[in-house]
Amino acid sequence: MSDFDLDLQTAEGELDEPEGGGRVVLGVLDGTTDPIEWVEHVENDDILVLNVEGDLNELAAPFARDIRDIGGELMHFRDFLVVSPPGRDIDTDRLE
Repeated sequence: MSDFDLDLQTAEGELDEPEGGGRVVLGVLDGTTDPIEWVEHVENDDILVLNVEGDLNELAAPFARDIRDIGGELMHFRDFLVVSPPGRDIDTDRLE
């Protein structure tokens, strides 16, 4: 076995920070949460997975345009609304 000098502390310091430090936020879309809160989550790079309880169009209307205007994406999947921040695409390839 050959010896080699590996300085892990220096190597770790050279690594780039990962892009997108957001969280995945689970919630309920039922009209009780201020729409501004959903937009703020997306602006903070969070992904929303919201269980829709009611009419999706009516419940998402107060914030959907704002999400799209900042470059986010919205996707209705089963009983959920998935909302991603700018730069994070929702991959639907496995649904075909």
